[in-house]
Amino acid sequence: MTMSMEQIHRIKELQLQEKGAYQIAKELGLDPKTVRKYMKQEDFSPRLPVPVSKPSKLDPYKPTIDAWLLQDAKNRYKQRHTGKRVYDRLVKKFPEFNCSYPTVNRYVTAFRQRQHLSKKGYLELQWHPGEAQADFGECDVIVNGVRRVTKYLVVSFPHSNAGFVQCFLGETAECLCQGLMDVFYHIEGVPSRLVIDNATAAGRRIGELVRLTQLFKRFQAHFGFEITFCNPNSGHEKGNVENKVGYARRNYMVPLPSKVSLHEWNTELFELCDLDNSREHYKKGVPICELFEKDKEAMRALPNAPFESCRYGHVKTNGYGKFILDGKHTYSSSPLYADREIIVRIGAHFIEPLDEAGDVISRHEREFGTERTDTVDWLTMLDQLIVKPGAWRNSLMRSQMSYEVRDYMDEQDKSGLRQALRLMKDLSNQYGLDVAVTSIQEAIVRKRTQGIEVNAAVVAARIAHYGLDTPGEPGPDMSQYDVLLPAFGGEVHGPQ
Repeated sequence: MTMSMEQIHRIKELQLQEKGAYQIAKELGLDPKTVRKYMKQEDFSPRLPVPVSKPSKLDPYKPTIDAWLLQDAKNRYKQRHTGKRVYDRLVKKFPEFNCSYPTVNRYVTAFRQRQHLSKKGYLELQWHPGEAQADFGECDVIVNGVRRVTKYLVVSFPHSNAGFVQCFLGETAECLCQGLMDVFYHIEGVPSRLVIDNATAAGRRIGELVRLTQLFKRFQAHFGFEITFCNPNSGHEKGNVENKVGYARRNYMVPLPSKVSLHEWNTELFELCDLDNSREHYKKGVPICELFEKDKEAMRALPNAPFESCRYGHVKTNGYGKFILDGKHTYSSSPLYADREIIVRIGAHFIEPLDEAGDVISRHEREFGTERTDTVDWLTMLDQLIVKPGAWRNSLMRSQMSYEVRDYMDEQDKSGLRQALRLMKDLSNQYGLDVAVTSIQEAIVRKRTQGIEVNAAVVAARIAHYGLDTPGEPGPDMSQYDVLLPAFGGEVHGPQ
């Protein structure tokens, strides 16, 4: 007979009142032997619950079912046993089989739950100061008014929980190396060990063999850190940075950031990360920035020589001096290099075709994504138009100008057009193309007597240094001279 704790407690209370077993049994309606048993018991500590397994008609068939389900782990998901398929096979294989389908299905479900739980637990790892983890996340950012899909690199330090984020348009080896390098120089140190996932940007791990990309091999040799690859599909091995990727998305990317350039956004991201690292550690109760000092003490020093996070490739230009990268992105070099093989420097943010001496022919922002693009270097086009001003009316540059600039240039003869284009090139070299075009437009609209060259140069300088709509400074107060002049016989002009 199983007794409840309330009944046992009542027996012990009556025992303290010096009542005998028969009296207690009569009062509680129990068997005297049962009462005597609990009166003699001294240890009432909680007992470990032991599951009671009841015999089942399915017991003789369970080894067969287990073997089928274990074999399923080697098969495709859609080619594994369902509860119905197990039941049908048992009926066919064993003529005496007399269990119901729900009994079989419950056992199959319980077996799979046990298998799932056996693989679900993780081992909590200890991370030493100076060790870092890195991973990419994805988010949308509005860059110069255009919504772009970006990849943001997160570098975290599990010991302190400090994290740093940098944003790119792609997830290539150049982007990974550039992002890591930017973080290293920001924190003024190199992690002793870096843990990354099985990412193609750095390399791949196939079994025990790790193959790094050529650029990442150079990068690791340059900065001198150890590298550890996670096992495939084992994000929990770098759980700190996995959490940081989500944290960065929720806290830095909502609402959608809107910046003029990724450079501006990346500068602000470092400021946001430094500010976030001043908060208290979620577990250790100490500011993250204080714990991060331990990380910095364990880091390696930065190398003396800078590292160029880029690769070089040979490309063939077409008749216009253009070439294609990544199968879909077209860039311009110069018509002087038409139908030739040239070397291109490919970085995380920029593409630069080079001449025979290694000098830059043109510079383009690097394009990513699946849509085809065609990028033109306007300064290179200006050089060609200065040489061949007759091509102005059919040039791509003319279609990008405002009506005022376009009409003015169309009215010029060949000599005047060449002079105007040369002015645009000179101002572009000094202030940038946007400022040059805006200043020429303002000079044309205002039609001042000094000439377009003088007006455009003045306007360009003002835009670059003060802004076109910035009011002028008031200058000195001259009224004090009016107060003094009457003493020397002068006329009074100011207020008395």
